Amino acid sequence: MSISAADVKKLRDLTGAGMMDCKKALAETNGNMEEAVEYLRKKGQKVSAQRADREAKQGIIVTYIGDDGKKAVALELNCETDFVARNEEFQENADAFAKIAFEKNISDAEALKGEAYNGITIAKQLETLVGKIGEKIDISTVSIIDTDGQIVSYIHPGSQLAVLVEFEGALSDEEVGRDVAMQIAAMSPIAATRDEVDASVLEKEREIAKEQLINEGKPENIAEKAAEGKMRRFFEERVLLEQKFVKDGSVSVSEYLKQKGAPSVRSFKRLQLGEN
Repeated sequence: MSISAADVKKLRDLTGAGMMDCKKALAETNGNMEEAVEYLRKKGQKVSAQRADREAKQGIIVTYIGDDGKKAVALELNCETDFVARNEEFQENADAFAKIAFEKNISDAEALKGEAYNGITIAKQLETLVGKIGEKIDISTVSIIDTDGQIVSYIHPGSQLAVLVEFEGALSDEEVGRDVAMQIAAMSPIAATRDEVDASVLEKEREIAKEQLINEGKPENIAEKAAEGKMRRFFEERVLLEQKFVKDGSVSVSEYLKQKGAPSVRSFKRLQLGEN
């Protein structure tokens, strides 16, 4: 049967698939628009299965934060190449998925894929994108903070690094929140306070410090005491509130917040592409 250009355009507008793919889909389904849409989705499923074993290490991280600043989501959507990560439709889908995670309060990537998106599931939408774009595309990470304080969101240029910071109360100066978020992005602390550092990490650091001192010729009993001094430096390097503030190395982050009359940091999430 003859396939009109208008029908091909309509199918392309509905699915975003290429012109030739749309023409073929209509020809295979005798011009039935609904069946042609399903045909293209199945094509997406087929491509998805073919690419399931591929590595998707590129992509973007997006955030979605509520108007009151008390709840926020960070989501990582992956693909195979940086070229696709810059695709406008790819980015729009990432934003839409993050919003759904926010609204449904979902912090599990697999659970999120079962949620509805434009009449289908997010899992089906991912398959459709794979069929259209030709790369493996998947959601790898979804992270949520919900607080009675205030959350600040920061995305580093390039969208490969994002930070959510939970403050204990409201911020009167947004720039202070951004400064702390950028500190986390740049200095990659492992915890907000020393009490949050995993005990096994501390034990390992103490052992390393002690061994270094013994190797330098210190007696074991002295090395054990001196190791605590090295631990203080460890906290200054790896714990956010004890780190030197990157914009003013004469004060710690905690001291900077006090100077500004700002609430302290309760928690944070730092997401870097491919590391979550």
